[in-house]
Amino acid sequence: MATKTSRRANPGYRCSECGWTTAKWVGRCGECQAWGTVTEAGADASSGRTPAATVATPAVPIGEIDASQARFHTTGVSELDRVLGGGLVPGAVVLMAGEPGIGKSTLLLDVAAKVARHRRPEGSTRSVLYVTGEESAAQVRLRADRIGAVADTLFLAAETDLGRALGQIEKAEPDLLIVDSVQTLQSQSVDGTAGGVTQVREVAASLINEAKSRNMTTVLVGHVTKDGSIAGPRLLEHLVDVVCQFEGERHSRLRLVRAVKNRYGPTDEVGCFDLGDAGIVSLEDPSGLFLSGTLNPVEGTCVTVTLEGRRPLVAEVQSLLTPSGQGSPRRTVSGLDSARINMILAVLQRRAGFPLNQDDCYVATVGGVRLTEPASDLAAALAIASAKLNAVVPKGLIAFGELGLAGEVRPVPGIGRRIREAARLGFRRAVVPKSPEPLGELPDGVAVAEVRTLTEALETMKDWAS
Repeated sequence: MATKTSRRANPGYRCSECGWTTAKWVGRCGECQAWGTVTEAGADASSGRTPAATVATPAVPIGEIDASQARFHTTGVSELDRVLGGGLVPGAVVLMAGEPGIGKSTLLLDVAAKVARHRRPEGSTRSVLYVTGEESAAQVRLRADRIGAVADTLFLAAETDLGRALGQIEKAEPDLLIVDSVQTLQSQSVDGTAGGVTQVREVAASLINEAKSRNMTTVLVGHVTKDGSIAGPRLLEHLVDVVCQFEGERHSRLRLVRAVKNRYGPTDEVGCFDLGDAGIVSLEDPSGLFLSGTLNPVEGTCVTVTLEGRRPLVAEVQSLLTPSGQGSPRRTVSGLDSARINMILAVLQRRAGFPLNQDDCYVATVGGVRLTEPASDLAAALAIASAKLNAVVPKGLIAFGELGLAGEVRPVPGIGRRIREAARLGFRRAVVPKSPEPLGELPDGVAVAEVRTLTEALETMKDWAS
């Protein structure tokens, strides 16, 4: 007698962070190694393959596709255009992430007003819809008055329900949609609270579908967690076209925007902004913010050139040494990596003969800038040596290079570009690592000393000081 094989529905489990699936529940994701993110995905509706459906729009040769529909439109903010690769692309979805209070809403409100005021070649203006779920419409209007971001075609809606937000989009038919923030919208069709994994996934998918179907540029504001990563499922970062990170210290006016992911442009550009009472403005030349500006040179200071993406920035490193009154000397670092400063202190003592084990050492940058690039090692070493010798680093000198444990100075990328940026600001002496590649054409009147070791760099500094 023939027996009928019955199949038990397999619910399946999915990781909320990366989308990895498994037939059995596990406590740790086998793909991204995150704990507690594997949840039940629901029963399989069918065990067969998905049947082919009727094609609404047949495929066409790539040469017949009109590429002008995806051209860049300026945001009116030059530094943001630099990061995005030229501006906003119709139909693109941009995720702007950053800590609370860092200036995301201020920047995007300014962008919304400038896009609404910008006229097309035929003379018409673009409409912009700003959906806020964190503030009331009156609160956003107060900020718009303060920063001068009021425009006739800029529409404002305070909504926390996804359905009503989609209704606002259908009624306004905007060219640009800004949602502040994606964690505050909630869909009634799925379970969970606003900001949860299920809700964020549903809200993002619905907004992305609207953006693609209407050819509408969409900017989503996202929150970050305590460790600085974007809140919500990692699937959100994969779905959007551009992911921008908003960075900055609360006590500093400087704000940096960098593209972590960009389907339409480079990811090594950085935009610099100044956040003040009148709003946020672009900084075309931010190097002056990171120099002390003292008239008389002081021992323990040295200027370096760091690369933020492809942009060279001139910054000053300051050091102070005082006799330690305790058995263990203090090491305090601000704006640099404390582990690298400890390594530089060890190299100075072991390779250059500087007795530093009885001194409290304080090392900091000027202007709140954070130097994470190893190219700032040589400037930090010369600043500490200058403080120990009680000798001033020659005026107009810059130094950069990675320092090794053997006391060698290693090459860094963009040496010629760094020297040209320093020369533009008036620096005429440079201590740089010996590079196997030519430096290219350098400005007139700039003396460049290429060194291989820390000892050579210290001797060069002493020779130029005499």
